[in-house]
Amino acid sequence: MIILGIETSCDETAVAVLDIENGKKIFPKTKILSSLIASQHDIHGPYGGIFPELASRRHIEVIRPMVEDALKEAKVSSEKLAGIAVTNSPGLVGALLVGLSFAKSYAMGLGIPFIGVNHLEGHLNAPLLAHDKIPYPHLGLIVSGGHTALYLVKKFGEYRYLGGTRDDAAGEAFDKVAKLLNLGYPGGPIVDKRAKEGDVKSIKFPKPKLPSYEFSFSGLKTFTRQLIEKNTQTTENICASFQESVVDILVEKTIAAAKAYRCPSIVLTGGVACNSRLRTKMTEAAIKAKKKAYIAPPVYCTDNAAMIGYVGGRYLLQGQSSPLTLNAVANVSFTNMAQTN
Repeated sequence: MIILGIETSCDETAVAVLDIENGKKIFPKTKILSSLIASQHDIHGPYGGIFPELASRRHIEVIRPMVEDALKEAKVSSEKLAGIAVTNSPGLVGALLVGLSFAKSYAMGLGIPFIGVNHLEGHLNAPLLAHDKIPYPHLGLIVSGGHTALYLVKKFGEYRYLGGTRDDAAGEAFDKVAKLLNLGYPGGPIVDKRAKEGDVKSIKFPKPKLPSYEFSFSGLKTFTRQLIEKNTQTTENICASFQESVVDILVEKTIAAAKAYRCPSIVLTGGVACNSRLRTKMTEAAIKAKKKAYIAPPVYCTDNAAMIGYVGGRYLLQGQSSPLTLNAVANVSFTNMAQTN
């Protein structure tokens, strides 16, 4: 079953073509025939963050040629497509509408079904693009620029929200700290790089005291600003200590949740899952707790269309699809993933 995946929820235009095994297996074999991602860092860099209107305009400019390129790279004609999967929530409404509108019209022209996919569900299933199977139930941590949340993944399509951030997402905190230090945008990769040159024990950051599996990172950002104003620490030490604090919070809560819900496996996903320190410490902590950590390659941690195509493709295989009236939604509950007929 050949599926076209489209992702335009934020500042990356992504298109992918997948071949998903048609059957009733729990983990259908999936082959990624092509996966293209067009970043917009050059557009948003000067603003130190995402400019929504500019993001939408760039999506409009590149989505059609990217679909053509993805099909060409996959050596698949549009007539061979069995369905289209597209992100319709959550995200920037203008950006979402570009991908959703294109997917609807393209599917209607080809006479094939399309399905709206929750961006977060895409992230939770992204590690399956690199691993043949991940035992259920497992504990999933999504950590990105817009989201930081823990989920109990009972099976494909069945997820239980355990807790998330009350303010800044972890990735957002990285971006804001980088901006405070005049390091540029996006902040995550830059802070990660500078942290390698600093001492993680040089500064003791305060640890937010929140119940159960809730997160908060705005206080770490404020503490960083105060450090900069005092001008007593190097940029490298601030980056190293800030990053270590964020990573420790993420790892500790994830391992605690995995133990509490008796999950033998942990999934780490989202853009911040590219962070080298987080990948290392989560793997080490999982081993110590006798758990198995599944982390996708960085290219499938950041926003990509392969994960959207995979999730949408599996729902299409189950006979589900979305109506042409489906709309883009900025914020949506993660209890009903596929919005179907």
